[in-house]
Order: sequence, then structure tokens, then C-alpha cells
Amino acid sequence: MVLAYIRVSTNKQDIETQRYQILQYAFKEKLNIDEFIEVQQSSAKSPHKRKINELKSKVNRGDILIVYEISRLGRSMFETMNLILELSEQGVQFIFLKQPELSSFNNAHSKLLLSFYTYMAEVEKDFISQRTKAGLEKARASGKILGRPVGSYSSMYDENIEIIKELINKELSLKSIWKFIGKKGNYVSFYNFCKSRKLITKN
Repeated sequence: MVLAYIRVSTNKQDIETQRYQILQYAFKEKLNIDEFIEVQQSSAKSPHKRKINELKSKVNRGDILIVYEISRLGRSMFETMNLILELSEQGVQFIFLKQPELSSFNNAHSKLLLSFYTYMAEVEKDFISQRTKAGLEKARASGKILGRPVGSYSSMYDENIEIIKELINKELSLKSIWKFIGKKGNYVSFYNFCKSRKLITKN
């Protein structure tokens, strides 16, 4: 079985981005993904809420687990390392799209790489958190009102706007992108959305 695990903290559009990257990789490598586990939870949440327990119950020896990047699997360096080594010892194979050199962990070199990447992921997460807090405090101190401004855009497609931009830049047709996004709205509403956000210029 080939299983893909996707976790994001708050922004649903990042789920679509990760799913697209994983599907693109699977197509290139001729892999058929049997199941996606998708989670919209902070890494601070329990393993149960992040569906780690579900993930562990579903994979078996010889299965392949695809993850966008290593930090998606744990809240800390040690939790991430322990999970990966536990599943690896059970015969699960890993594919990390952002760290392709991490595939097996049966020697000292690969375990050293694993510890380095999990450490860097934790450092980066702490850095981003501190930088975000500092930015918010600076904005409040300068009197800025945080949040969506009155009269700003609001469309069912806005949450996917980054992946839509990316796919348009890759010269996919609008109809193909609309089908990939999988929204309930009709194609005309999607086309008008792209026009209103100046994502396309042709009539």
C-alpha cells in the first residue's frame, strides 16, 4: 500500500499544495496512492488529533509512506525521530519530497541525517513562531488593525488562490484547474474569480 500523510496547522490551501506536490511526484514515479490522511491541526496537538495513531495502525511491512517534508510528522525532534525509526523498524518505507536523501534508516549515516533534519525543522519552527509574534506585537504597537479589512475579497476560491496561481503559471487550462480544486461552484464562477483577481488577462 502507498499512503500519503498531509498535515497543516491552519491554512487549508496548504493541504491542496501538499496534495498537488505528492500527486505530481506519484505520477512521475508511477506510484498509485491508495489513501491520503489529511490533518488540519497544529503540531502542538496530541498524536490522536494529528491522526498519528491512525497512521501507525494502517501501515505495514513493505508499505510506502509519502510525506511532503519531515516536520509534518511530529511536534518535536525526538517525537519525529522516534516515529520514523519505529515505523522503519516495522518495514515501512519513507519518501520525503523535501528531503529525498532520507529513505532508509538502517545505518549510522542515515540516522545522523535524520537527527540533523529533525533538529533543523524544530529550530525553524521556533524561529518562525518568534518572528510571527514579534511582527504582531510591532503591528499592534504601531496602531495597525489586524484581520481582514472591511470590503475585502471573499470567495470560495480565495483559500486556494496560491495553488491556482501556481497551476496557471504551469500553463494548465482553467477547466483542468477548476476540476482539480473540486469546488461546488460552476466553471463560470471560477472563471470570473480568476478574472476579478487578475490571475488571467485574456477574455
